[in-house]
This record gives sequence, structure tokens and C-alpha cells, in this order.
Amino acid sequence: MTTAKRKQNQHRRTRQDHATELAEDYVEAIVATIDAHGQCRAVDLARQFEVSHVTVNRTIGRLQRDGLVTSEPYAPVELTEKGLRIARDSQRRHKTVHEFLLMLGVSERTATIDTEGIEHHVSPETLGKMQEFIDGRQSEGR
Repeated sequence: MTTAKRKQNQHRRTRQDHATELAEDYVEAIVATIDAHGQCRAVDLARQFEVSHVTVNRTIGRLQRDGLVTSEPYAPVELTEKGLRIARDSQRRHKTVHEFLLMLGVSERTATIDTEGIEHHVSPETLGKMQEFIDGRQSEGR
């Protein structure tokens, strides 16, 4: 494969990762809110993401169009099976990246901030190696 072709493939993956980032953040927030409070309303998301109700409603509309959530006016937002699967996968990636950064000695504050960007762009191969590192360190401590 030529250098130009490799770069093209790298950029394509980055663009794809960016395209799913918002959806992943929202479904992850929805499932976390449901887990904590039994339901999730648009106001919960507006508060969490520090955006307007209009922004949340537009995003929920896109998530609904993509088959990730169901929502009726003035009713809680619910995840579809597809949305729940994406949310749980996102939570697992988030947890692995965060734990890995902490084990490297990154401060809690910085690890929390950095995790939000890394979790969307980490490859399955890299994520697997991060998890192997975590598992190895945890077994050493037993």
C-alpha cells in the first residue's frame, strides 16, 4: 500500500470516529442517567452537556432517526437495543481508557478530560492492549 493510500485510510477512520462521537456521548449519558435515576429527560441532558433544550431536542431527533433512542414529547428518552449496545460499548471503552491513564500516573482531572477524546478514537487493538496492561498490573497487586 502506498503512503498516500495509508494516509487516506487513516483520515477516513478519524472522520468516521468524529461522526459517531456525539451519538456515543449522548447514549452513554442517557444510560448513565437511567442507571442513576431510573429515567432520562431532555433537561437532564441539557444540564449535563451544558447546552440548550433546543440543541438536545435536535440531537435526540437525530438519534431517533438513527434508531438509537425512542422519545415522545414530554416523556423520558429511552434507548433502543441498538442504542443500549452502543452505550454499553462506549462505557467499557471509557472505563478502560480512564483506568489506563490513571495507571500511567496521569492525574484524575487530566485523565477524566483526556478520556473524553481518546475513548472515541482508540482502535480495538489499542484498547485491547490497554486492557491487557490493566489486567497485568491488577494481577501483580494481588
